[in-house]
Amino acid sequence: QVQLVESGGGLVQAGGSLRLSCAASGSIFRINYMGWHRQAPGKQRELVAGFTSRGTSNYADSVKGRFTISRDNAKNTLYLQMNSLKPEDTGVYYCNAIIQTTTKRNVAENYWGQGTQVTVSS
Repeated sequence: QVQLVESGGGLVQAGGSLRLSCAASGSIFRINYMGWHRQAPGKQRELVAGFTSRGTSNYADSVKGRFTISRDNAKNTLYLQMNSLKPEDTGVYYCNAIIQTTTKRNVAENYWGQGTQVTVSS
């Protein structure tokens, strides 16, 4: 019913930039929350940045001042601009959204994208 498709990952040198996109599609009634998580090899998945429907955002301390999350509500698309990338930013980046569908308007369900690989070389 709902699909989240990420794009924009890749290989970049330390200090470089990447912009991730996450497009939500399907039977969407309302998107309550969208955010980015990442998982480095051998580590747990962690929140990178989140963006609520009210316009508030939060960031992990490790990315504050370097990453910027934004959202195009008309396109149901979430972005993550990543600047001054570091090798420790390497990982699979996942888009996450809490969505009410047109068939279950009273239920907010959690959805995940398939992930996009970000590799930062030193």
